[in-house]
Amino acid sequence: MSTLALAVRDTNTMLRRNLLHARRYPSLTLNLLLTPVMLLLLFVYIFGDVMSAGIGGKDRSDYIAYIVPGILMMTIGSTVIGAAVSVSTDMSEGIIARFRTMAIHRSSVITGHVVGSVLQILASLVLVGAVAVAIGFRSVDATTLEWLAAFGLVTLFALALTWVAVGMGMASPNAEAAANSAQPLILLPLISSAFIPADTMPGWFQPIAEYQPFTPVIETLRGLLLGTGIGHNGWLAVGWSLGLVVLGYLWSKSLFLRDPAAR
Repeated sequence: MSTLALAVRDTNTMLRRNLLHARRYPSLTLNLLLTPVMLLLLFVYIFGDVMSAGIGGKDRSDYIAYIVPGILMMTIGSTVIGAAVSVSTDMSEGIIARFRTMAIHRSSVITGHVVGSVLQILASLVLVGAVAVAIGFRSVDATTLEWLAAFGLVTLFALALTWVAVGMGMASPNAEAAANSAQPLILLPLISSAFIPADTMPGWFQPIAEYQPFTPVIETLRGLLLGTGIGHNGWLAVGWSLGLVVLGYLWSKSLFLRDPAAR
């Protein structure tokens, strides 16, 4: 078999392993989904009318349309914590060391984690999206091309954050530390344009909200789902995503290939 065929075969095996673990222990994924769902319901039903007036909307439905793209990005940020915990658990329990001694493609171990995590993220987005539709979110102005672009964007961003989370998991001594190190992936959406426009924040805080990866991705997704303009945010979103993919991949690969005795 060629090197590519071996890599694909072994990655598929590792992917099945990770999906089997996720099916046997669904509590982690469900717990991570709880945060975005609860925030969605809280901001819509408790603060919805007030927040809608703050963004110039007429009623709660306008704020639902505004907040859902941000909640979807928060879902990605929260779900990838599971990847960090899973990788850290494999590292601390010694299964990675055992895989190193087997005749398998080296990169298939972490690639299986990444692909499995992205698939779980997409499933989580479907569930959160279903909740959003149930409480009134509609995307009637988006074209088919915009829907495809939105799907491509969330997949690319999910891949980017997953590679970063895998690196965090490998760099952490245990699962608890991995979960703690990945917490910024949940906190960053809170200081972005997910809940209120960045230009309504204090002047000194606006650069923090504007020049971080979540804001351009949220603004791009919002424009695609609502059929409005995205301006320069589209290029920024793709640039951030690709940059994080490269950074996370190189970081994870270097940690995986490092001599275990040096850990």
